Amino acid sequence: MGESRLKAKVGRTLADDTDRAADEILSAVRQREMAVVLFFCSPKYDRKRLAERLSASLFCPVLGCTSAGEISPEGYQKGGMVAASLSSLELKVHVRRLSPLCRVDGATCRGLAEDLRKKLVLSRRFDRSRMFGLVLIDGLSRREDEVIAALAPSFEGVPIFGGSAGDDLAFRETQVYAEGKFLPDSAAFALFETTLPFDVFKTQHFVPTGTKVVVTGAEPERRIINEINGEPAAEEYARSLGLGLGALDSAVFSANPLMIRIGGDYYVRSIQKVTAERGLSLYSSIEEGLVLTIGKGADIASDLQEKIAAVRKVPSANDFGIFCDCILRRQELADRGLLSGFHNHFGDLKFVGFSTYGEQCDGIHVNQTLTGVIIHGG
Repeated sequence: MGESRLKAKVGRTLADDTDRAADEILSAVRQREMAVVLFFCSPKYDRKRLAERLSASLFCPVLGCTSAGEISPEGYQKGGMVAASLSSLELKVHVRRLSPLCRVDGATCRGLAEDLRKKLVLSRRFDRSRMFGLVLIDGLSRREDEVIAALAPSFEGVPIFGGSAGDDLAFRETQVYAEGKFLPDSAAFALFETTLPFDVFKTQHFVPTGTKVVVTGAEPERRIINEINGEPAAEEYARSLGLGLGALDSAVFSANPLMIRIGGDYYVRSIQKVTAERGLSLYSSIEEGLVLTIGKGADIASDLQEKIAAVRKVPSANDFGIFCDCILRRQELADRGLLSGFHNHFGDLKFVGFSTYGEQCDGIHVNQTLTGVIIHGG
């Protein structure tokens, strides 16, 4: 049997002490000629100390962020850390920080792309068949829509996916690790060059219904829809579901998200709450004039299994995945008593992931979605 083209080592810890957690993670993922280390961690850790430990021990590109829970082949966990190292002669990873986010625009991202173009090792140009991007971003910044919209066209069709950092549902501060430091109000962008085959994808267990509505009043910067079909947004949304305004709650929002159609595909825009003015506060930006469809849920387990199977047409023990999985999906699983064994639906795949405050794919910011990549290790 030939030598593996990709070597992945995955580790996890639930240790409370920062140094002990760092020791356990470093011991688990350390290997020769690491191309990159990825990690996702609880905000409970002393992040300055954790950054010191990581930068002193790892001499390869490293990126990560705080989470609202972590995922590995051992299951869904909270209050700990998961990490993975990748080693391959066919993989080169370039990591850059974007900060502050208010200054990240098209010009910034074009400059980033031009800088990275000069650093390419396995190709002379941006090639979607040989590279993909991963973005981790402050999940409380409300800048995800703008940042991913600026990044995507700057890399000439290279697929980019990502997730918004969390803080265990405290909603106080989320931080991203890149270039040796944790910082809020920032993003980490990693460009993966590889001659290994890979698939970047998204999956969501919602399908569009026949109920369509038009956004007739919105404040995109605040992620608020004020009017739908010329009526107060919350009232019209409730009416579309055959409900009264008082029946709207998180369970209704979770089961009936709004969906937007772009390029023949549907993307989820989840509702957070009803505003004092009977509008709808969302987790993503929505502009006036858009036509939205109300979605309904399908089976979340079958949806994931089918997507993983479709991507891993010829499974290998050396395949590796990176997943950004919405916290709203995790909450649904917990509410339905499905969380403890749900990791089994990823099959025998090696992977790391985290519960996010939002996801990015195809140049847009979405919710209630799992975005990710599977690298086929051969």
